[in-house]
Amino acid sequence: MFTIKGKTTDWEVVIGLETHIEVLSNSKLFSGASADYNPTVAPNTQACMIDVAMPGMLPVLNKYCVEQAIKFGLGINAEISKHSKFARKQYFYPDLPQGYQISQPAEEPPVVGRGWVEIIGDDGNPKKILIERAHMEQDAAKNKHDMHPTKSFVDYNRTGVMLLEIVTFLDTKNPENNSYITSPDEAERYLRQIREIARALGVSKANMEEGSMRADVNVSVRPVGSKTFGTRTETKNMVSFKFIKNAIEYEAKRQVEILENGGTVSQDTMRYHQDDGTTSVLRSKEDALDYRYFPDPDLLELEITDEYIERIRKTMPELPSATRARYVNEYGLSEYDANRLTETVDISHWYDAAVSSKKERAKPVANWMISELFAHPENFDIENQIKENSDPDAPRIITPETLAELVDMIASNEINGKQAKEIFIKMLDGERGTIHEIADKYGMKQITDTGAIEAAVDEVIKNNPSQVEQYKSGKLGLLGFFVGNVMKATKGQANPAMVSDLLKQKLG
Repeated sequence: MFTIKGKTTDWEVVIGLETHIEVLSNSKLFSGASADYNPTVAPNTQACMIDVAMPGMLPVLNKYCVEQAIKFGLGINAEISKHSKFARKQYFYPDLPQGYQISQPAEEPPVVGRGWVEIIGDDGNPKKILIERAHMEQDAAKNKHDMHPTKSFVDYNRTGVMLLEIVTFLDTKNPENNSYITSPDEAERYLRQIREIARALGVSKANMEEGSMRADVNVSVRPVGSKTFGTRTETKNMVSFKFIKNAIEYEAKRQVEILENGGTVSQDTMRYHQDDGTTSVLRSKEDALDYRYFPDPDLLELEITDEYIERIRKTMPELPSATRARYVNEYGLSEYDANRLTETVDISHWYDAAVSSKKERAKPVANWMISELFAHPENFDIENQIKENSDPDAPRIITPETLAELVDMIASNEINGKQAKEIFIKMLDGERGTIHEIADKYGMKQITDTGAIEAAVDEVIKNNPSQVEQYKSGKLGLLGFFVGNVMKATKGQANPAMVSDLLKQKLG
């Protein structure tokens, strides 16, 4: 349990997160303009008349964006509302050309209602984090202040791109329910789970570095054991797991200091300062009433059928949590291996393609991927974007089929582990061809012919009579000496297990 030691008592922290993810779609939530606003695109080239709020322009809802919201809702075990509406949320900033944001009102169910995700709590046990809602809304533009010493500019390319705002739930009517976040580490685990689900479903890139995932962090404190929630503050637009954790710790300690000195915490919106990890008041916190929500008169209410929801459900891929459970339960992998192999959807797909439902491949493929392939990402065709070509300097791409062939040849005793590593290194160095072709080319296939191995064993025994006598007199550690000499005599191509067995029989 994360606590802060005060002068008079210990304090616990209660954390709420409002996470915004930008939804992947070709066009924007209410217009046909491109939703691609990456930095290489020229400013104000991806905005149409609707986006910049020209008079008489009417919004039209993007059906695919609704499907993306429903898909994410199913991924977080949420209730999908059959009936919802859009409202105008009033506030005035230069990056909001309409003077309001089209969103889904706080007092009515959005498309995605109450849900939950599971994380590992600070006590090491699974913990459900309740989610109140995930509502659709349009993103704002981007202000630019570094292009001129006295002027600010606005790029409207991002305006109207769909956001999903995912809000955690604090059950104020049931203070015994602790299905909320209680530490900076739990906050990070929750956000990583949200990111994992969004990426796995193809709903969002959820990339904090580029701003397609950001979080507002609500923090309050109360004495340990208290059932009354304290006054919260909200730190806006956090785009780093590290900064989010730092902001929670600083803000919690700041509130404790205020309360222990007899003051009161005011419900403020805070700014986080990255240079020193502190927060300061940005403005007084708005409540829903401050936004003066009213139904958008230009948009029809949204009706969703059970059949439509089920049709979307059937298109959903396996989520990473289910994939991890499958790897552990069906393939016998460790929790560590399962976690490494589900770090991204692309990695788990690559692994599944290499295993190809053959359980005997599961563990060796996992070992090769984690210990070897992850160390050579330039040779790891994880997104199938790099293809081999005639360029001799191009890296040799290891495919799932290539690794499966390598693993199968080891299992069938065609090559041993040492030979497999040598073949793998040659592939990394650019050697072309299949595993069989490379093994043949360099004479790396194992000798499994009993007669040939037996001849080599007999020769080694014959040439080392002194060591034979020592072995027979009890120095069994000399077995390695004999094995090594047989392997040397066969240029490393003999099957080591067969060599060991034959030596034990003949020396025994």
